[in-house]
Amino acid sequence: MQSMSTEGKDYDVSICANCGKGEEESNKLKACTACKMVKYCSRECQIAHRSQHKKECRKRAAELHDEKLFKQPPPDEDCPICFLLLPTLESGRKYQTCCGKMICSGCTYAPVYDDQGNVIVEGKCSFCRTPNTYSDEELDKRMIGRIGAGDTEAMYKQGIDYFEGANGLPQDHTKALEYWHRAAELGHSASYCHIGCAHDNGQGVEVDPKKANHYYELAAMRGDVSARYNLGINEMKTGNIDRALKHYMIAARAGDSDSLKQINRLYTYGRATKDDYTKALKLYQEYLGEIKSSQRDEAAAYDNEEYRYY
Repeated sequence: MQSMSTEGKDYDVSICANCGKGEEESNKLKACTACKMVKYCSRECQIAHRSQHKKECRKRAAELHDEKLFKQPPPDEDCPICFLLLPTLESGRKYQTCCGKMICSGCTYAPVYDDQGNVIVEGKCSFCRTPNTYSDEELDKRMIGRIGAGDTEAMYKQGIDYFEGANGLPQDHTKALEYWHRAAELGHSASYCHIGCAHDNGQGVEVDPKKANHYYELAAMRGDVSARYNLGINEMKTGNIDRALKHYMIAARAGDSDSLKQINRLYTYGRATKDDYTKALKLYQEYLGEIKSSQRDEAAAYDNEEYRYY
């Protein structure tokens, strides 16, 4: 007999939860898509069993959702030049429209050398050596080319430009959302976060906190620290301090200093323990150890805002 156990209860998943159709038909049984705890032999049996199963199903579905939501997401990618973990701060990385690479602030700032170790004329991409462009028209042409190649970061950046009315594009929140949805459908985490912000603030769409939270969760589960921070703030507003703390911990491990500050604030007001803050600080310091380099420090010292990476 195959069984699943949750909170001390055993469920025989080799038979239909409604009519009890036996193991000989178990290969035809289909699991409840929400809770995965029980199986049914037909749609009719699932409907008939709904009133008995609904409460337990919702509880288990919420547990499964939280397991996914509070799982530490995989680390970000490495810089393709120095092979160190890319900083999560936008100013700590730069997207190259010529080759589609995301390069850290240190490698963006550093001189570009040829194969003989000679400095190449400044103003070229650190990765592909393509000359940089300062023309809105040429930048837009490159961006459209990257979008045509299915580059989600280019879609996201184009959405940002429409949202802000930057780089020669008119301000158009609806158009921005179109690009963000397109990128989000392909898994781009920051696009999910920006869609959530749009629903939070009524920019291009109606204000809808429930939808905003939904998109923040999708972004957070894919590693977006801003979305994770926003979820923590929302949980604090409703008094769910334990859940807020979980979000802040995950974000602190991913380099979000604002989440670390929130944990410190919770500790100051007696809503979190000293151990909580100590753990968060240790996680944040581990992140700094993974991203710090003398080259990135040199870039940040040159222009703290443009090249700041933590």
